[in-house]
Amino acid sequence: MPATIPVRGSVAIPETELRWRFSRSSGPGGQHVNTSATAAELSFDVAGSPSLPEPYKRRALERLAGRLTGGVLTIRAEEYRSQLRNRDAARARLAALLAEATAPPPKSRRPTKPSRRVHERRLESKRRRGAVKRERSGRWQSD
Repeated sequence: MPATIPVRGSVAIPETELRWRFSRSSGPGGQHVNTSATAAELSFDVAGSPSLPEPYKRRALERLAGRLTGGVLTIRAEEYRSQLRNRDAARARLAALLAEATAPPPKSRRPTKPSRRVHERRLESKRRRGAVKRERSGRWQSD
C-alpha cells in the first residue's frame, strides 16, 4: 500500500489525510456480497489539506467545484469484489483527478494569419479545379 498519493511533481498527499468508509457493494457476487463490506468510499478534504500548495488548492477547488461538498472530494469505488482492489481503484482515481485539476492552465493560442504564399497557392488550386470541372461540362454539351 503506498504511503502517499502523488499529485504533481514532488507534491503528494499522505495516507493520513484520507478518510475511508466501507459498505456493502451492489451488483453480482452471490452470497459473498451480502456479508462483506467491499465498496470503498474515499474522502479527501481539498480545502483543508496542508499538503497541497496554495496555487494547486485554488485550481483544484475551482475545477472540482461541482464534485465537492463543503470542500471535500468523495470517490466511491465498488467495481471489484475485493475491498483491497476497490481501495486501490479509489486511490488511483483520486490521484488522476487531482493531477488533472492542479494542472497549469494551457497556453493561450495566439491567432495567426496564413502566409501570402499559402493563400495564393490555395486560390490557384481552386482555380485549377474549377477549370477542370468547366472543361468536363463543356465536352458533353456539344452533342
